[in-house]
Amino acid sequence: MRRYGVIYAGCGVVLAMLALCGYSLYQSREDAIARAYDSSRDVATITERDIARNFELYALSLQAVADGLARPGVLDSPRLRREILFDRAATGQYVGAMVVIDAQGNVVMDSESDVPHGANLADRQYFQVHRDNAGLGLDVSAPYDSRLRPGSRSVALSRRLSRLDGSFAGIIALGVDQEYFASLFADLRIGQHGAVSIIRTDGTIIVRRPDNRHASGVDIGDTEFFRQLRGKDEGSFVAISPLDGVERLYSFKRIPQLPLLVLVAESTADIYASWWRRALTIGSLMLIFGIGVVALSARLGAELRRRQRVERELERLAGTDGLTGLYNRRALCETLEREWLRARRTGNVLSLLFVDIDHFKAYNDTYGHQAGDAALMAVAACIRRVIQRPGDRVGRYGGEEFVVVLPETDAAGAAVVAENVRAAIDELGIVHVGCEFGHVTVSIGVTTWRPDLQTDVGVVIRAADKALYSAKAGGRNMVARAL
Repeated sequence: MRRYGVIYAGCGVVLAMLALCGYSLYQSREDAIARAYDSSRDVATITERDIARNFELYALSLQAVADGLARPGVLDSPRLRREILFDRAATGQYVGAMVVIDAQGNVVMDSESDVPHGANLADRQYFQVHRDNAGLGLDVSAPYDSRLRPGSRSVALSRRLSRLDGSFAGIIALGVDQEYFASLFADLRIGQHGAVSIIRTDGTIIVRRPDNRHASGVDIGDTEFFRQLRGKDEGSFVAISPLDGVERLYSFKRIPQLPLLVLVAESTADIYASWWRRALTIGSLMLIFGIGVVALSARLGAELRRRQRVERELERLAGTDGLTGLYNRRALCETLEREWLRARRTGNVLSLLFVDIDHFKAYNDTYGHQAGDAALMAVAACIRRVIQRPGDRVGRYGGEEFVVVLPETDAAGAAVVAENVRAAIDELGIVHVGCEFGHVTVSIGVTTWRPDLQTDVGVVIRAADKALYSAKAGGRNMVARAL
């Protein structure tokens, strides 16, 4: 697993950077919506204050007329009516006539003319609502097409007139052109898909930007959208518009003393537009960078794996005899030392075979060194075939000498293995005229030890070597055990 560590580390770095980038972008997204919340609330507050201030003046004008009507003699003189009743009437670009309407709905006084138009407005909602609700106070009507100002769409501010006994005596009404509200929205920056609306508390839209004419008068009082505004003075929420299906962030504020709500909405698409561009740019760069880091990590990991393979191969070659492919003397001694210590820890026995080719110098002198090398390789291959247990090790000790390490093998088992090796080499039948047997043979010394703290590994090597000399002295091509 270590060779994949570089790739894992590279991937970990990339994931950490992507996580940090994602968190930063998430915070940036939250900041965008927070700024939009603040901005929409500010716009709603400014608009609400502007309307409240102007409508307060209009309300004072209506109250002045109501107070004037109670003064004696005012109604007897047209001059007094205009000077006393309408001298404080609100004026302005978007303000229409102020009229007094009697209990039957007839226009009996008009701020713009000494002679009333004589129109009957009993069918108007702003007349009927006061007739049917004695305690209503100041009211702002739904939009309507003005009869007194043809072609103008207006809303009416109205107040009830009552007799001394409290019965209905008519209303005072002031028309305000709908364009007044539109003028408030003209300079507002609400984004390409934003919207600003003035809505009655019953859900009737008075004016909306955009789609002013289309939306004016539409009743959304029964929609789920409007239920989030009902009964609240202010707030913010994200919802889908019931008019055009666009998701927006809405901030609303109720105008004090009036049945009106200011609703400022900024499209979430507009809010997140710059964030999306930034996120795509940063995300793309981070992705490209991440892919580059992973690719470099993979390449570095591949290079490290190749280097590890080379190092392992060099290590193997450093511990391998170049001619026979067996362990060389250094690797063999390290293996023997390791097995000796393990046997001492576990209390098991350890056996060692010392194998020597008989009359090998004479074989080289007779057949040459190339033939001698071939004979060594054949003997090594034969020993390797006989030694089949995974824990057993075979190595070339030097020249024509071989050592077999047999962990956890007692004396009887080691003797059997040694005899199998001797017989297998004897059966090779490699011709050797300088040997008394006529072919290549080996002599083997066998020793078995149970290591303890008082002995070292050199003891077992010397014992095996001594047994080998006993085999040589006993006539060769035989196995001798250390006593």
